[in-house]
Amino acid sequence: MTVATLFTPKIPSQFDEASSKTSSTDTGWDSDAEDTDSMGYDDIAGAAISNNTAEQTSSTQILPTETAEFRKLQKKLRRQVSWAIRDFNMIEDGDVVMVCVSGGKDSYTLLDILLLLKRIAPISFDIVAVNLDQKQPGYPEDILPAYLNEQGIAHYILEKDTYSIVKSVVPEGKTYCSACSRLRRGSLYGFAKQIGATKIALGHHRDDMLATFFLNLFHGGALKSMPPKLLSDDKQNLLIRPLAYVEEKDIIEYARLKEFPIIPCNLCGSQTNLQRAIINDMLREWDNAHPQRLASIFKAMQNVAPSQLADRELFDFETLNIERDDNERLFEGDNIQAGQTDSLAEIGLPVAPKTQVFNPKFASHHNHDHDQQAESTDSMAKTSRTTQKIPTINPVI
Repeated sequence: MTVATLFTPKIPSQFDEASSKTSSTDTGWDSDAEDTDSMGYDDIAGAAISNNTAEQTSSTQILPTETAEFRKLQKKLRRQVSWAIRDFNMIEDGDVVMVCVSGGKDSYTLLDILLLLKRIAPISFDIVAVNLDQKQPGYPEDILPAYLNEQGIAHYILEKDTYSIVKSVVPEGKTYCSACSRLRRGSLYGFAKQIGATKIALGHHRDDMLATFFLNLFHGGALKSMPPKLLSDDKQNLLIRPLAYVEEKDIIEYARLKEFPIIPCNLCGSQTNLQRAIINDMLREWDNAHPQRLASIFKAMQNVAPSQLADRELFDFETLNIERDDNERLFEGDNIQAGQTDSLAEIGLPVAPKTQVFNPKFASHHNHDHDQQAESTDSMAKTSRTTQKIPTINPVI
């Protein structure tokens, strides 16, 4: 049983509050589905908080994850991830989802939300976390395993010295991201097949997709980005990006409230003049000045019109032909001035094309104004013939 068979896909207006209020009842993915105890997640969370409060004998500071602010944000992320899973049929019944965890805010958030959805989703699937330790100098290799063990999350830590390879193949002064990404992706693809994982979940969010779009637009000469779902070139793996509808600023706030043990990337994150960083700064400036601009751009990525672009492989421009009927459509206007009529006649074009009234709804009004203007002109002519008043000029005092 797949998500597609359960629900009718519908691209949501994920940035419309009204839509988020009504769409929760559309499907099992984005509704407050019941878990094994016949309670929705929000009910469980609310009950847990109430019990915890009742048991406290003295006033203590409320944890960030016990606040209404956190519950509201978590519900928003849960719904957006549910929408993405539903719209692109990302996770199916019986899937084994390999969540790639780097130790950054994005992958922590992805793992956390997917584990939450695993409890309340209308289908059954399994989750395994996988981290690739690339042997970067100073990398705190104990933090992530400790967190995953503490949370009781099944996981693998893959150790491979891709750091030395990247340093050796990338020329001095060039950025490491591309080479690092290819090496990391190859290792993770192979491991997913080795353990039988049916989907590979990556933590790229909406802003990552927008940044990639502009990177390709400005520097790659292509209109492309990160798709929410992708089949690898060798057709051996399916990649999914469940955070496709989620904004980065919400992930930053969620990671702060959850107090994830963030591990910074010391390989490429510290490099200067990264084009992606420049693009990200541009997007943040746009978002601050025009809050709906990024939402509109992302919507445009979901509303592509190939016939309005210029890709000859995507649309057949060469064979376009007109298919006119015999109905004559006259020019709607007041008059047509024809010049060089002999030349027009020579090439077989009319020298006095007909016209018709522009917008007939206003024809009577137009004629009435014309009649009034004519009457006014006649009246002024009669007055000038009878009175012939001489204009008076006031003397300068």
